[in-house]
Amino acid sequence: MRGSGRYLLPLCALSVLAIGALYYALHEGAPPVEDHTSVGRPPRIRPAYADVVIPPNIAPLNFNVDEEGTEYLVRIHSAQGEGISVHSRTPRIVIPLRAWKALLDTNRGQRLKFDVFARKEDGSWDRFDTVTNTIAQEEIDGYLVYREINVLYNPYVKMRICQRNVQNHDESVVVDNRSFDRGCVNCHTFLNNSTEKMLIQMRSGRKDYGHGMLLVEDGMVRKVDTRTEFTPRPAAFASWHPNGRLVAFSMNRVRQFFHSARTEVRDGVDLDSDLAVYLLDSGTVSSTAGIADPDWLETWPAWSPDGRHLYYCRAPVLWSDRHKAPPRDYEHALYDLMRISYDPKAGTWGKPETVLSASQVGLSITLPRLSPDGRFLAFCMSQYSTFPAFQPSSDLYLMNMRTGQYTPMACNSDRSESWHSWSSNSRWLVFSSKRDDGLFMRAYFTYVDENGTAYKPFVLPQKDPAFYDSCIKLYQIPELISRPIPVRGERIAAAIRSDRWEHVGPPVTSATPQAGRPAGGGATYLHPDVGPAVPQRE
Repeated sequence: MRGSGRYLLPLCALSVLAIGALYYALHEGAPPVEDHTSVGRPPRIRPAYADVVIPPNIAPLNFNVDEEGTEYLVRIHSAQGEGISVHSRTPRIVIPLRAWKALLDTNRGQRLKFDVFARKEDGSWDRFDTVTNTIAQEEIDGYLVYREINVLYNPYVKMRICQRNVQNHDESVVVDNRSFDRGCVNCHTFLNNSTEKMLIQMRSGRKDYGHGMLLVEDGMVRKVDTRTEFTPRPAAFASWHPNGRLVAFSMNRVRQFFHSARTEVRDGVDLDSDLAVYLLDSGTVSSTAGIADPDWLETWPAWSPDGRHLYYCRAPVLWSDRHKAPPRDYEHALYDLMRISYDPKAGTWGKPETVLSASQVGLSITLPRLSPDGRFLAFCMSQYSTFPAFQPSSDLYLMNMRTGQYTPMACNSDRSESWHSWSSNSRWLVFSSKRDDGLFMRAYFTYVDENGTAYKPFVLPQKDPAFYDSCIKLYQIPELISRPIPVRGERIAAAIRSDRWEHVGPPVTSATPQAGRPAGGGATYLHPDVGPAVPQRE
């Protein structure tokens, strides 16, 4: 024991040096900048995290300072608590997570200020006007699920569904299409922002694993084929009924085509589409003439939070050939916003009602999504089409469900906005936007207050401030969930590769239908139609 004393002094010295180094690292050697010159304008920062409302549990808003300088200092502070100083010898500003979380949590409802300094070649410092943001009282759901794909035109390319913890920068893969021979995974859907029940639609790639619906329930993965004699196309866009026992889904015949010269050369058309419902308890598919009329294109199902109405979009069929793309008059296909009542106990339907007519607004209405509190309905409107992601004119609108009044949302840009979804507390909306360059979709968040006012959006934060400078992926179908998905990607991929299918039972009908025509009233079948699987789309 006596011999160990000779090591005590060197160890103490090393400890002091380590603590000093750690302190320096945490404060990044922040230099004194009391002597500085005011620039008289805000700094140029990228991403543009300025004048936005952010959740109190969001990951650090790391950014680049796009100003000349040999080194940079950023002081982050609010009304209470210890501020944060980040010193960097490059324009990259990376904010420490623990200090950031403590500052935001202490200052809910307060202003969050960034003081940015840049050192010039002569050693003097410039100070820019303070960048100010606001910390909301309400948190955002902790996880975001999205599909990540390349900007390519062939149907099945490298794609994956990812899960991101928005409270930090951790990302994990839910399923990668390389695990089942480059098939397609799309249209993931969750029950009430929860992961207890979720759906993923899948299509085979080079090897035929079939086309169907992956149902994840209570940690188990089932592969369901919803196709029947009367519903020959696989399920696509889907919406969980709030009771968790049935799912409304569309069956679409989608074709992509191209323009020779436009801001967005890609385009899409839905040549034929209907709606149906998959009932989990009985394993059957049901529908009614109101949402499966051969004279109409019905798509984009969305249940109301009370489960009493199914909202959807529909447009008249303007072409006789339901296989040729693009058909004549495709630019005249404008979709109305509709709804139909439903009694889940009796399984009976009402009659279709027009909520907002395309002829009234002169635009095509798509992608209705109701806030969980039932107060607001967010939707897209564009010049034509059912695919707002291909339409630079696509903007987000918000309808007050009490008054029926609607207004464009303040989060819009001059590029396409689409693929929006709500947080479980109805205060946050996430959506995909091409505002940066018109090509790449990024996930953006906007705060929506109790009066339905939307605020300036901000892009999903990344650990590397320059991440989006080189990212060539699209962020599609962003969905907020409260907890991480409990099933590992290997189990989902194994279910896809499995030969074990659950086939739906024959649809119950109220009358024997005539071929190609839906029965009236509460008929529970769809008109027959044969078509290929739905290709990849934005």
